[in-house]
Amino acid sequence: MPSPRDRQARLATFTVYAVQGLSFATLLTQVAHLQDKHGLSTGALTALLLIVPVFAGVGSVAAGAFAARLGSRLLLRLAQPAVAVAVVLSGLAPGVPLLVPALLLFGVAVGAVDAGMNMQGVAVERRYGRAVLNGFHCLWSVFSLAGALWVAAAGDALPLEAVMAIPMVFAVAGSLHAGPRLYAPEEERAETAGRAAATGVPWRPIIPLCLAMGFLYVGDAAVSNFSTVFMQDELLADARVIPLAYAAYQATTLLVRLAGDVAVRRYGPATVVRLGGAIATLGFLGIVFAPGQPLAVVAFGLTGVGLSVVAPQSFSAAGRLDPAGTGVAIARVNLFNYVGFIVGAALVGGLADAAGMRVGFAAPLVLAAAIVVLAKGFEPKPVASRP
Repeated sequence: MPSPRDRQARLATFTVYAVQGLSFATLLTQVAHLQDKHGLSTGALTALLLIVPVFAGVGSVAAGAFAARLGSRLLLRLAQPAVAVAVVLSGLAPGVPLLVPALLLFGVAVGAVDAGMNMQGVAVERRYGRAVLNGFHCLWSVFSLAGALWVAAAGDALPLEAVMAIPMVFAVAGSLHAGPRLYAPEEERAETAGRAAATGVPWRPIIPLCLAMGFLYVGDAAVSNFSTVFMQDELLADARVIPLAYAAYQATTLLVRLAGDVAVRRYGPATVVRLGGAIATLGFLGIVFAPGQPLAVVAFGLTGVGLSVVAPQSFSAAGRLDPAGTGVAIARVNLFNYVGFIVGAALVGGLADAAGMRVGFAAPLVLAAAIVVLAKGFEPKPVASRP
């Protein structure tokens, strides 16, 4: 039975996820405006944007070492306001020489927060004794959508700097409110390991989770970067239909995460991930062979249904492999978020340039099918720590 302290920490963790979704969307939905402001070519813009996932990987690795010593609460209290500051600085930067360090700060801080918030989420799940991580990721999606809607609503009525700064006022306020209410280091630890020293987290049982996370984000990168291109170039969709593919992906992701925790409690994480991988495979198969626009939109929606369950269960399983609650396993799994996104953009883009967009989407199709095989690793045997 969760205590009032557990409920307080859970609400604070919800806030952290919400702030991260809002911050992430506020920057990424302004990429086109930043390109126009600084007169960047497509190649230069791509190179600049690669700063974010590359340095997010650095931030995630550093977060594991930091949290193992000082806990994820202090990590989040430092890194999450830094994300908001980086978003504001990106909007204010008068030129590329100042935009680059702002994006570098954003990448490192985002990677640290991604790792830290999932450490807190796993601690909540451990203390509640039931699956709750899908709910946190669901709220991330809700506030990511809210950030995108804010940018759309503001349009050209406000200058770029104001559009990016206003949501960050709420982001900083939310972060400052949640920080003291998160679990302290001693509360993050599993009860059976509260006074135990971590003996090191083995890599072998984590590898299936890392691979599944990487394969998930190859698929996510394919949809995020190329769904609009696919609809426009392959299916000749008009301006009103082109965004529906990505909208379907995000909508189904949100809907499935709303019910994801219930499904995991009833059927177990391995079964849910196995089914998710199968549905995602079917979705990418539908994209590759879609004869027309309506079926393509449905297929993109199916990929959202399938892929949405993988990340929360990867972090949950990683938490079970780290009974001392150091966060090291979670940071390792989180690193493959960025590896997958970078590889996905390069792999799908390269295949599409060489052989067409349909062939490009065959790569995430194969990797989604591989998630089905990896699903067994989502119910690992707990690793005991040595007193």
